[in-house]
Amino acid sequence: MANKQTVKSVKGTRDYYPEEMAIRTWLYDNMRSVSEEFGFQEYEGPILETLDLYASKSGEEIVEKQSYVFEDRSGEKITLRPELTPSLARMVAKKQGQLTFPLRWWSFGPFWRYERPQKGRTREFFQWNIDMIGEDSAGADAELVIIAASFLKRVGLNADEVQIKVNSRELMDAETNKLGLDDEARAKAFQWIDRKDKLKEDAWLNYGKELGFSEVQMQGIQDLINNKDLWKNSETLTEVFKIVEAYGMSDYISFDPSIIRGLLYYTGTVFEAWDTAGDFRALFGGGRYDNLVGDVGGQKVGAVGFACGDLVIKLLLDKLGRLPEVGSTPADVYITVFDQDTFTESLGLAKEIRQAGIKVTSHLKIEKLGKQFKYADRIGARYALVLGPDEIASGMVNLKNLQDGDQKQISRESLISELKKFLEG
Repeated sequence: MANKQTVKSVKGTRDYYPEEMAIRTWLYDNMRSVSEEFGFQEYEGPILETLDLYASKSGEEIVEKQSYVFEDRSGEKITLRPELTPSLARMVAKKQGQLTFPLRWWSFGPFWRYERPQKGRTREFFQWNIDMIGEDSAGADAELVIIAASFLKRVGLNADEVQIKVNSRELMDAETNKLGLDDEARAKAFQWIDRKDKLKEDAWLNYGKELGFSEVQMQGIQDLINNKDLWKNSETLTEVFKIVEAYGMSDYISFDPSIIRGLLYYTGTVFEAWDTAGDFRALFGGGRYDNLVGDVGGQKVGAVGFACGDLVIKLLLDKLGRLPEVGSTPADVYITVFDQDTFTESLGLAKEIRQAGIKVTSHLKIEKLGKQFKYADRIGARYALVLGPDEIASGMVNLKNLQDGDQKQISRESLISELKKFLEG
């Protein structure tokens, strides 16, 4: 008889077994705690959107090459969301007159892009999005950068290992205008700059020529992105760096004129986080997008935010040995079954312990106690309880510490308080 082949998962997706899920949950919990500490509220948008939502502002590459697109039964083109910012803008535009600004919203959920799976990149990914809508000040830009730095610090990454590189599209517009570039040439210049860290030097220079730039123009653009004092020409960036320094996070922040961001809707401050060793793609990126709400039918309103995927952060933490030992233990306490006569009594004991807020699982058939203890140990339970006829008659419970093998008799009345004490210790 031929062996059956296991059905394969879709290329570019990930299976989250309990151990991996525990890490993702840990990241999510840190994203939540940082978001809430800065007064942001959680929200969510739909998984499916019309392709038209992304067509004008997300960029040709996302819309034409990376989106998962299909026609529904009415013939409308629908896509699995490749990002959340356009959905957020649409949601704000929909209820703009009913909302209290500035909005501070955050979300964490799945996204899809049809890209070549590689190190740090999958086709299905989970992403933290955090945005401030209705505030156009440098203070808002600075706060989002500070939130990003606070998260990096929270998960154990220091400023020697990661840097948030900041630039301004507004500044680059002004500086490229001095080079005599019109709107079309400027867009190509940004496209060229955005590819600088993605291509080898020779390939990058050839790409500039393919875009139609002369040697003089290419040199002028290179001079711009090599000018580390260029930020001083921007009042906004000067204020952003001042605020970040006052908050005590300036060691995480640096100016980098090569940071452009590929999405077309950015209008001002932009930033990305990179590991300083250069082993991974960007950890996250974002910036100011003051026109997007207006572009999807609302009134123009200032907006700034960033998005952070779960995968690259996890890979970097793993490389540095910083991933926490978060357990995937289903229960702290395991209730054994002594025999058929005590089965229902054991289930009742499990109910009592659960009602006290302790995680419990029970054996569900009659087997040797040694086998039950072995299973309890394998799933990571810390304690096993035995409730036999003698224990029931005397009002006691046999408690076994699965870490050191120690056993003791505890009264049924004091069991809950004793368990809580042991588990907290």
